[in-house]
Amino acid sequence: MLRRAFLGALSATALPAAAITPRQRLDRVLEGRETDRPAFTFWYHFGLEKHPGERHAQATLGFHRKFRTDLVKVMSDYPYPRAAGKWYELREEKNPFPEQIRALDLIRDGLEGQAHFIETIFNPWNMAEKLSSKEQVRALMAEKPQALLDALAVIARSQANHARRARAAGASGIFLAIANAVDGVLTPAEYAKFSEPFDRMVIEAARTAPLSTLHLHGDKVFLDRFWKGWPAAAVSYSVHGTGLAAAQARQRFAGILMCGLDERNFRNLTAPEMKRQWITARTEAGARLVLAPGCSVPNETTDNELLRVPRLFGVT
Repeated sequence: MLRRAFLGALSATALPAAAITPRQRLDRVLEGRETDRPAFTFWYHFGLEKHPGERHAQATLGFHRKFRTDLVKVMSDYPYPRAAGKWYELREEKNPFPEQIRALDLIRDGLEGQAHFIETIFNPWNMAEKLSSKEQVRALMAEKPQALLDALAVIARSQANHARRARAAGASGIFLAIANAVDGVLTPAEYAKFSEPFDRMVIEAARTAPLSTLHLHGDKVFLDRFWKGWPAAAVSYSVHGTGLAAAQARQRFAGILMCGLDERNFRNLTAPEMKRQWITARTEAGARLVLAPGCSVPNETTDNELLRVPRLFGVT
């Protein structure tokens, strides 16, 4: 049975077809149709949050063109506007990340409709941590829980505004990174009160988007909270970190699974190991798969190490 599954996955990547664009390939994945080759993506942080949007767009487009990614996952490291007083005394921002919107406009123009791009948004809890610290957020939760709830609501409304602007700029959805629905960070009850309502507020702002994605970061994620009831076309998670095989995820979620590659050991993977990870993911997840690491690959990953993925499919 394993041999038949292996051969079936191989044949699914060898369909004779005219060249299609990355956008067309992703559209087929969305429909659950076979493609000429597997769709893949990966990403890391460029560290350009102190540079103008033009530089960010240039790096994003250059990365996509060099590594031939099918889905352009746009990084978003610009800081949330700081308050003049206490960090949690915030006001709603109509355009909290203007340089990021400028970058999205340029990325849209540079892609010329040939590829889908999605905008990364780190959830409101993460933004609060960046405005202060992990320790200060936890202290506020314990000492002044309503103040924290109020701050998170303001951040969420601002991020929802940003999500709508990203859609207007041409993004095919948002990539909502959730790193606190994890045992050891929050309890399920704490996540339900202090994060889930605000995470939902952000992703609801992109409800009509075709490719909005929940990125469930971490090893001990409360995965069962996210398979149903969220307006997301895709779920990104770490097969290797969580230990949840793509076959098990597929039983719970009918949309696109963005997974398969081991992000933590990415730099050391041999070509045969990478191929086995792809075959396993494709066999278990079926046609609605975007082969991807469970999170960003290490920032120090070299170009040659990144090029192993496109070369796996004969893309140069």
